[in-house]
Formats: sequence, C-alpha cells, structure tokens
Amino acid sequence: MRILRNLIFPFLMGTATLASALELPAILSENMVLQQQTEVKLWGWAEKGLTVTAGASWTGETVKTQVGEDGRWTLRLKTPEASYELHEVWIADGKDTLRRKEVLVGEVWFCSGQSNMQMPLHGFWTQPIEGANEVIAHARSYYNKIRMATIPTQDGLYPQEKVGGEWKQSTTETLPEFSAVGFFFAEELNQLLDVPIGIINCSWGGSCVEGWLPREVLETYSDIDLSEARLTKSGDYTRPLVMYNGMISPLAGYTVRGFAWNQGESNVGRHNTYPARLGKMVEIWRELWENNNLPFYMVEIPPHDYSDSKATNAAFLREAQHKAADEIPLCGIISTSDLSKPYEADVIHASIKKPIGLRLAWMAAVRTYGLKGIECESPTYKSMKVRPDGKVVLEFNNGKDGLNPRTNLQGFEIAGKDRVFHPAQGTTEYDENNWGAPIIVVWSKKVKEPVAVRYCFHNWMPGKEWNQRGLPLVPFRTDDWDK
Repeated sequence: MRILRNLIFPFLMGTATLASALELPAILSENMVLQQQTEVKLWGWAEKGLTVTAGASWTGETVKTQVGEDGRWTLRLKTPEASYELHEVWIADGKDTLRRKEVLVGEVWFCSGQSNMQMPLHGFWTQPIEGANEVIAHARSYYNKIRMATIPTQDGLYPQEKVGGEWKQSTTETLPEFSAVGFFFAEELNQLLDVPIGIINCSWGGSCVEGWLPREVLETYSDIDLSEARLTKSGDYTRPLVMYNGMISPLAGYTVRGFAWNQGESNVGRHNTYPARLGKMVEIWRELWENNNLPFYMVEIPPHDYSDSKATNAAFLREAQHKAADEIPLCGIISTSDLSKPYEADVIHASIKKPIGLRLAWMAAVRTYGLKGIECESPTYKSMKVRPDGKVVLEFNNGKDGLNPRTNLQGFEIAGKDRVFHPAQGTTEYDENNWGAPIIVVWSKKVKEPVAVRYCFHNWMPGKEWNQRGLPLVPFRTDDWDK
C-alpha cells in the first residue's frame, strides 16, 4: 500500500495538501526541543487564505502569515536562551488553536545514517548495547534533559510532506527505543553544556549514501538505477532516493544546531565515489535547512570482517570517509577503530556505543561550542622515512605527547618493492632533531628495504594504539598501490 501511495502521489499533490483544519507535522509535537537563540521554523497546513498566528510562553510577541493556495504555511519564531524551564507554543488560524506543551529550549541535533545510528539502547537480536540496562534504569536522571524524536522508516518515489516521529521524554519505558549513539551523544553534550538536548534520529538500517540524495543528483550518476522496478523493490534498504523523499523532505528545516552521521557500511566496495557523493549530500541538506554553516560530524565505520577479515575493501571505505571529512567544509570524523571486541568480527553492530557518542560530543564541544582543554582529534599519519638500518620512522598529527603503548606495537605491517606486507615490530621513540616530537619506529626482519607501511588496514583489525587522551590512531597506509 505504501508503494502504491507513492506511485500516485504526483497526481494527488495538488489536492492532498489542502486542509480544512489546522494541522502540524508530527515533529512539532508536545515535548519537543527547540533550538535556542534563533528563529525556529514552524510549519503546517490549514484552510487556504486564513491567517495563521503563532506565539510562545516566553514572549508576548506573535508572528503571522497567510495560508497559501496549496494549504501550507510557514512561520519563524524567535527562541530565548536555553534553560530547563517548560514552555508552551501555540498556533491558531482563527478557527482552531493547537497548543504544544512541555516544550524545552536547548540544543538540537539531527542524527542520521544506517543501523549503527538507528540501533536502540535495547539493542538488536543477540546484539546488545554495553551498559544499556544501567542507563535505562537511571532514566529519571535525564528527564527534561534529553529528549528524542525517532523517525519511522518511510520510503517515497517522490518527496513526501509528512512523516511520523513525535518527541519522547526520557523514561524507563522510552529509553530502550532511543538511538544508543544519539543518546550517548546527547548525554555528554548535556553534561558539557548544561542545557536540554534534543535528538532527531532519522536513520534507516543498511541504507547507502545514495538513498539520502534527491533524484536530480542521482540522475547524474551513471551507475545508479532509478527505474520503478528498482525503487519499488520491497524490503531493499539499499535503494537510492527513497530515504531522501520519505524521511528528509518532510523534516527539512526543523531548526537544528548540526548533523551527526553514522553510515558507510553499505557503501563498502564503492569507496571511489563515496567522498563526492557524501559531500553533495551535505551540501543539499544544508540548502534544505537554509544554513550553510551547519556542522557535519561523522563516524568512521568500525572493524568488521565483511566475510573476509584480511581483505581491505572496508579499509578503503574508511580512508574515503576521512577524505570526505577533509574535503567537506565544517566537517569532522571520529575514529572507532578500537571499539570492537575480539569476538565481534562478524557482528556488524558492535556493542560498544558510548565512546562513539562521547567522541562525537567532544568534537561538537570543541568545534561548534568552543570549549577549551578537550581533545577531539585522533592521531593521523603524517609522514614516513626509511633509516639506513631498514627501519621506518613514522610521524603523526595530533600525537604531540606521544602514542601508547610504547612497545610491542600491534597492527603495523611493512612491505618492500614486492608489495607483500608482513607483520611489523614497533616502538615509540622521540625525535631528537625535532624538539623531542614522538615518532613510531617499525621494522620487520622479512623486509630489508621497506617502501610502505600500513596500520590496521584490513576489514577486521581493531586498533591497538592511542594518543595521550585515549583517542585511537586512525588506520592508514603510506602506499597508493590499490585504488
């Protein structure tokens, strides 16, 4: 039935939006969190020609607009500084008045991607979230501090106007269904900023980046099938276009501070196109939200065997993610190379989610909110040189106080001109010629004349090296042999 409705949507669009009674989208529900100190967007439907007025308990001023011929209206309402004070927002059209109570003003983030963002605190079947029961048991601690709107998965052949997803308070009954990454992100932001945090969880498990892009962009990609047969294939979460139409279009413009993105697994094997397409997605989303300065913080895909733990197709996607983060303005990425347990090689949903939320929050705290003293950037590869004794010296960014452990390093591999990589030994040293800057020296008795080094550059090879603040070394390669 859903597909049938989408197929006939263009023919009904002229009349489907016309309303005889005042109506608001589901996202403008009671318990909503509004972005502080800005003009938030309010919109909905009413009888054409009527005047819609909106106001709020924090101000004596009102805003007005006239309902258009299509039955739609849009308003901008100024919001105060964030606080835990409960507010009320009201909208009236001269016939009806709608009131939204228990409203908070704070910081709002739009969290999206695939199943590792969608994954609730309760977990998936046989795949738990570490520490979830304690978090859920302490729900009262987050009441009126953290709220979440979970958007149901909805596809669309054409841009939709409406989608479900009402705001929920933090209770022992609601928390199990909150996005785990989204919740831990919100929890840390609340601790750091001491303001209410609202999370919109708009995710679809298994979705590709192409699923979150509009038709006019996808039509320029020769490898994308936009046929009706492809787009209406029931149960196929890898379809292009349909998430954008069904879930982004109805929500676009709900005023937020920024985006958090946890996706990439379903684009493994197509790393060459990922940076440009993700960059285009961010560009379009910012246009839809009418704010080119919205930050976009993303999560590196974690280790997973993808049926072959020694293969490198996932490693190439991680590399592409970091390339995208470097190319996209106001973008950052956090590494998860160390967040998989030894027995989780074949588990696409690793149980350790809290550090992901923490690292995202630290990045937002530093880059968006300007907090000092917090580190949010993982160490990354900078340069290499080969000593006369055949050992390789590696330098890194964001590792000024040294990497650890210092000895018995794991995850490093060295290759000679034959391009065959061998496990390497390594140790952390200090470069006397560079003011004592920390370096890593690696070597292998099987490689006399090394030309390339890789670190954790496989589908499954969890990270074993961190900086002084516990942020993991980003997997890397020094060669460009494989594309």
